[in-house]
Amino acid sequence: MTSSSATLSFSSFSSTSALSLSKFRFKFPSFSRTSSLSSRAKPFTASSSTTTHNISGEIRYCSLSRRRGLAFTATLPFLLPLHEFVDSVAAKAVESGSGQSEYMRIKEEIIKVVTKGKAAGVLRLVFHDAGTYEMDENSGGMNGSIVYELERPENAGLKKSLKVLEKAKKEIEAIQSVSWADMIAVGGAEAVSVCGGPKIPVTLGRLDSGEPDPEGKMPEESLDASGLKQCFRRKGFSTQELVALSGAHTLGSKGFGSPVAFDNSYFKILLEKPWNSSAGMTSMIGLPSDRAIVEDDKCLRWITKYADDQNMFFEDFKNAYMKLVNCGAKWKSM
Repeated sequence: MTSSSATLSFSSFSSTSALSLSKFRFKFPSFSRTSSLSSRAKPFTASSSTTTHNISGEIRYCSLSRRRGLAFTATLPFLLPLHEFVDSVAAKAVESGSGQSEYMRIKEEIIKVVTKGKAAGVLRLVFHDAGTYEMDENSGGMNGSIVYELERPENAGLKKSLKVLEKAKKEIEAIQSVSWADMIAVGGAEAVSVCGGPKIPVTLGRLDSGEPDPEGKMPEESLDASGLKQCFRRKGFSTQELVALSGAHTLGSKGFGSPVAFDNSYFKILLEKPWNSSAGMTSMIGLPSDRAIVEDDKCLRWITKYADDQNMFFEDFKNAYMKLVNCGAKWKSM
């Protein structure tokens, strides 16, 4: 897939373009105001873990945290359904005080650099940074480690998108420090919004990792539906969340409607199965993982729902995205 394409099956977010990375090397990111891609990382502290519920009601463990003005309790996830819990966390992320001003400053700078044409690549960064998360191992996740992983085949082409966000990061760090993990999480949310998708609030306070995540943790684009569902379960995601997040493929150049419009075209085209046609380039539409999920009864149920109801898709994508960018994250202490 091209570097401008957003794709869900995390490793399927890779580019088909051969881009040289020999002149682009990231060193440890810094939390100082003068940090850049070539800065060295400072030590970070791990936070305690809390729990969330997936759609099926199973308890999934994700590292969450607090920041100034937020009050999270270990019991909250047990009292609220997933969508209510996620919404309450997100709402508090930008509540009054300095937290709100920091969040708005980051958004404003990101909006300046993330155009519709660059949105797919920026959204792809999110899935490749967070896609290494393994629930049982409590490893990987949204931690900015992607800056050390650019030479991996599945990450080909991502340096362009990282450099887009670097411009905004430098402007922000003239005033306040910001981690790569936060930049990527907010960047992906703004990429969705600028293309007409749902507005997704993002909690701030993630810490960056000082090393790459383990290899071989990303879902492969060649997996069948059973393999994809199993892989996503290991990351704490239900079949519904898998399908909702797959809607990110609506952005980019894989043939699912306009490459710069975030809508439910992906699901409508999946149901048409254009790759079965012998006409022209229709056989090139989608990835093996896209074609696999539409043949699975449980996935097909949600594909059909989202094809019929864009608002439902937007709401479920928003909730799944917010969960994705929190899982595996380590957080600043209050």
